[in-house]
Amino acid sequence: MNYWLFKSEPSSWSWDDQRKAGKKGEGWDGVRNYQASNNMKKMKLGDYGFFYHSVSDKKIVGVVEVMKEYHPDPTDKSNKFGMVRVRALRSLPVPVTLSDIKTNKALIEFQMIKQSRLSVVPVTKQEWNVICKMANLKNL
Repeated sequence: MNYWLFKSEPSSWSWDDQRKAGKKGEGWDGVRNYQASNNMKKMKLGDYGFFYHSVSDKKIVGVVEVMKEYHPDPTDKSNKFGMVRVRALRSLPVPVTLSDIKTNKALIEFQMIKQSRLSVVPVTKQEWNVICKMANLKNL
């Protein structure tokens, strides 16, 4: 299993929107960065990801699961980019803020910090465990 972080501006697509999508989930469309797109190409069914509110909130608020692997993004007229489909699994008991992440020495190499402009980044197993502990998330 691999782990990921998905960033979204709450005014465009929020954690509440993702939860309301229910078991059918929602396509993670609109990604137009090659590195973020390449990250999505590596995703497998059942992979977990953190759902991060960017811009205004700047915090991880939930966990999603990849339910459909990389496929064409119908919003991309150039046919160069694809998307995955994810469904909400669980809200975090304690949201983890960007400030919390930046001050945790165990997360110094976290790609979200190193490549802050990317909307989809990998998360190592160790980083996943650290953030789950920070969030008081015991089981999925």
